[in-house]
Parts: sequence; C-alpha cells; structure tokens
Amino acid sequence: MAQITDRIDNVTRIPAAYQKASLPAPKSVKIEISPRCNYRCGFCALRSREVQPKWDMDFGLFKRVTREMREAGVEEIGVFYLGESFMNPRLLVDCIAYLKRELSMPYVFLTSNASMAFPEAVDACMQAGLDSLKWSVNACDEAQFENVMGVSGKLFHRALDNIAAAWDVRTRGGYQTGLYASSIRYDGEQQERMDALLSERVRPYVDQHYWLPLYSMGAFATQREEDLGYRPTAGNQGRIGALREPLPCWSAFTEGHVTAEGKLSACCFDATANWTMGDLNQTAFMDAWNSPAFVALREAHLKKDVRGTVCASCIAYS
Repeated sequence: MAQITDRIDNVTRIPAAYQKASLPAPKSVKIEISPRCNYRCGFCALRSREVQPKWDMDFGLFKRVTREMREAGVEEIGVFYLGESFMNPRLLVDCIAYLKRELSMPYVFLTSNASMAFPEAVDACMQAGLDSLKWSVNACDEAQFENVMGVSGKLFHRALDNIAAAWDVRTRGGYQTGLYASSIRYDGEQQERMDALLSERVRPYVDQHYWLPLYSMGAFATQREEDLGYRPTAGNQGRIGALREPLPCWSAFTEGHVTAEGKLSACCFDATANWTMGDLNQTAFMDAWNSPAFVALREAHLKKDVRGTVCASCIAYS
C-alpha cells in the first residue's frame, strides 16, 4: 500500500508544469461536503465564522462539478475541506459512491476528527470505495482535548474508540481503504504525552502516522493560538519532514478547494470566502480555476510579492 505521505508531498510540491499563472487542472481537489463541525478547535479557521453554516452541499452541484473536474483531468478528490463530513454520513457515502462508480475517480480520500465516524458509517464509506481515511488526533488526554477542541471530553474517548473500530471494520469487510492518522507536533512534555497516547490508542489501528506543524489557518486563529500557549507555523507549509517555502504557496497552484456553497477558493484555510476565485454555481470549474483573479494572484505568488492581494495578511509573508 502506498504511503500517504508520498501523496501529500506530491501535492505540496509545485512541479515545473505548475509554476505559472494559468494552469492545467489540479491533480487533487478538496470539496466541502459539510461545512459544519462538532468541534471548536482553537487552531481552526472555522472559529472565524461569525455564523456557522447549517446547509450541506447540494448533491446535484457536487455531481456536476466533479464530472467537470474528472473530464479536465483531476485524479484525486477529497470529500472534505474545512468541515467534518461525517456530520452528514448519507451525503458522504453518496458522494463517494458517485465518484468511484460513476466517474471512476482513481483516488477518493477523507480526513475526519473520528468522533462522528461510527462503525456503520465507516463501513458504508469503505463499501462505496473510499481509498483513504485519515484521522486528525491532536490532543493527548481529555483535559487538553477540552481546552484545545473546546468541546466535551466524552468526544475524546469516542473518537479513539471509533479509530479502533474502523480498523476492525476494514478487517472484517476485507476493504482496501487505507487508514492513516496525523497529529500536531507539540514541544517537551506535551509531545511525550502525545507519543504515549498514539502508541497505545492510534498507531496500532492505522497504516501510517505522520506529524504536522501547528498551522496558522490563514492568520485567522492566531490570537486563539496565543491564548492557548501554542506557537503556529506560517501558513500551510505541508507536513513535518517535507516543509515547503511559503511563497509561492502550493495551495493556489496544485490543489483545488471548493466550499459547500460551491465557491472555488485559492486558500486551503478559507472559512470566510476571502479567497474566492470563482462561483461554480455559475462558472465551469476550469474557467474558475483560471479566472482573471486567480491568474493575477498566482502571478503575485510567483514574484514572491503578495502585497496588495488577499494573501497579504497571512502571517506566512509578514
């Protein structure tokens, strides 16, 4: 089974063919099936939304835009973006099944906090053809969980139980879904406690685990991070072990990001539509991918000078 980090690195690395302002279709696109989440993580851009959305993505819109993506050459679809897709398991399963059975999408992947990933839903996702399921595990105990995730510690234990259950679901069903996990790398004693938890409750139930820096989420969550006592890294530089330079930012070149409302964003942390480059309700995917606004933004990134653009306030460039 291929390593998930190889796929991640292939997306965060900008190849020569993509080091220009007008581009071919991205290899990978993340689509926000549900913009809702049952966590309130202190480091997440979702906290910047004044009003949390209540409507998930229209399935008809999902089918149209993903067909356009496949015809343009997209090979990987993430059935998530910022929200927690298991908030609407029926829609999630339908989306996976459509991608695999109707579009023959080569690779369909999902990241989840695991707390809503009950065995029945995971089984349905795997049966529909999900290729990769990755868990985000970012707290070492119930106390840290409540402090950072901002919700009841009961969800901490539920998430760990669901991670173990998913391994059993895959084994019993004989499914080919890869199971993975990522965690934020902390410092000192906090890191030691994180390692202990992972060794006991996570790594035995995944094919691979890897580390991430504490992202700034487009500078939105910086104050909250300071309140919690954690120091974020600039922008989204990828995973620890293969960090990328902040400019040009790979997010605007090698991966598409679509909100539940159908907006194409240039930023992987865009919770407030600040980086909208096109409305897929009105515009074909490739027209939005190479819209005048997107082309101009990429030109600024390639010059490594994003002053005066929507990216100017990101702490990666300050």
